[in-house]
Amino acid sequence: MTCEEILQTVCGFCAREGLLEGRRQIALAVSGGADSMALLCLMRPLAEENGITLTVCHVNHGLRGETADRDEAFVREACARLGLPLRVFHAAELEAEVGRPQTGEDWARRLRYACFGRLLAEGIDAVATAHTGSDQAETLLFRLARGTGLHGAAGIRPSRPGYLRPLLCLTRADTEAVCRACGETWVTDETNEADDYARNRLRHGALPALCAANRAAERNLARFCEKAARADEYFARQAESLLASARVTDPKCLPGGARCALRTGQPVWWLTALRQADPLILDTALHRLVEPVRDAEEKYIRLLAALVERGSGAVQLTDNIRFCGREGLLWREESDNNIRPQGEKADVPERAVSLPEGGDYPLPGGGTLQIRVVSACFEEKTQVVHKKDLKNQADYAKINLICPALRLRCRQPGDRFRPAGRGTDRELRKWMNEAGIPPRERDTLPLLAAGKQVLWVCGEGFADGLAPGPDTERLLQVKLENWEESNHDHA
Repeated sequence: MTCEEILQTVCGFCAREGLLEGRRQIALAVSGGADSMALLCLMRPLAEENGITLTVCHVNHGLRGETADRDEAFVREACARLGLPLRVFHAAELEAEVGRPQTGEDWARRLRYACFGRLLAEGIDAVATAHTGSDQAETLLFRLARGTGLHGAAGIRPSRPGYLRPLLCLTRADTEAVCRACGETWVTDETNEADDYARNRLRHGALPALCAANRAAERNLARFCEKAARADEYFARQAESLLASARVTDPKCLPGGARCALRTGQPVWWLTALRQADPLILDTALHRLVEPVRDAEEKYIRLLAALVERGSGAVQLTDNIRFCGREGLLWREESDNNIRPQGEKADVPERAVSLPEGGDYPLPGGGTLQIRVVSACFEEKTQVVHKKDLKNQADYAKINLICPALRLRCRQPGDRFRPAGRGTDRELRKWMNEAGIPPRERDTLPLLAAGKQVLWVCGEGFADGLAPGPDTERLLQVKLENWEESNHDHA
C-alpha cells in the first residue's frame, strides 16, 4: 500500500471502531521504533482533522544504559522538530509503584502502564499505543500455545477505557513504509533482536514460517482475532445473562462463606443454574469471573468448571482471592491481609478445659463458650432438638478415652480433623478450604483439641465417631452464647 492508502486504512479503522469520537487530548506512546514513529506520522493529520490536541509520551526503562538514553534523545529531537509537547518518564520516578528496575517483559509493561496511568489521571482523554496487526498475530500465537479460549483468541482489542490502538489494521512492514515515505528514521531496540523472550522467538521463527506459506498470514491472523472478538462479545452477553439469572439474592439459609460474601457485596450463584448452561456460555461466564482477578489462562477456567461440576471445594486464584463451592452455591472470597499481621497471636487465647467440670469460657467480641457434662437421661434423648444442637453434643465417655482435659484454642500447624459422617481424617487446613470457611475467619475460629487432633470446631460440631448413641450415659455439650454472628457467619 502507498502512504496515502495506509492513512486512509487507519482513518477508516478509527471511524469503524469509534476510536477518536469525543477525544480532545490524546497522548502518543512513542519509543522511537518504526511502529511508534509511524503512529506519530499518521495521527498528526487525523488529530488535526478531528480537532484533537496531541502530546507525546516516552518511557525510559533504564535497562539498556546508553542505548536507552539514545532512544530518549532521538524522541526529544523528533518532537522538537515537529513542534509536539513531550513528557518523558524515568523508572526511578515510579519505583514506589513498580519496584526497582528489573529485566523481563512484565516489569517493563507495568512501568509503561503506570506512566500512562499518570497521564490519564492528569486529564489526557486516552493514550494511543502503536500495537500493529503483526503484534496481534504474535499475541494470538502466544496465547494459543499457552492455552486460551475464545476471549484470549480475540487478541488485542482496538480500545479499552483510556487506551487506543489505531494501528491494529497495519502490519510492521506497513509502519516501516510509512516512516520511509514521510522521511522519518527510527531506532531499533537491540533486545528485540535477541531470542531471550518467547514473543521474540515467535517473531523470528513462527511468523516467518507462516508468512512463507502465505504472504497474508499476519493479516489473516489479525482478521481471525476480529472475528473471535465479535463472537466473544456475543457469548459475553449470554454469559452476563447466565450470571444474572443464577445469582442468589436471599441470604437466608446460606452456608457461612456464602452469607459473608453476600453481606460484603460479593455475588453468590446457584451451581445448578450454572451446570445447566450451555458449556460454551458457562466457559465464557467463568472467564469473566477470573479476568478481573488475574490473567484468565485456560487452566483456571478448567479448574473452575470442575468445581462447578463437583459442587464442593475451592480454586485459589491469587494469595488473597479464591472461588468456593459448597451446598449448591458458588461464591468469591477475598481475604484481608491487614486483619491479622503475620505472627500475631490468635484472638482466642489457648487454655485448658477441665472435664467433667466444664465451664464458661469468654471469647473475643463478648461471647461465651459454655461447656457442660450432663446426664443423658431418657427425656434428653427423646426431646426434639435442632440439628445444630445435635452436632454440638458428644458421648463424654468417648471423649474421656481420648483426652480427659481438652484445650480450647484456634488452629495450629499440623492440626487434623475428622468431619462427622466422612470417616476420613484430614488436615484441618485442607478441610477448612473445602468447607468454604472464609480465610479471614480461619485463624480465629474456636476449637477443642487433644494435641493435634481437633475434636470440635465452631460451626461444624464434633468430629466423626463421637456422637452419642443408645448406651450413652453422659453428654458433653458445647454452646455459644452472645457471640456476634457477623464475626463467624458459618457458626
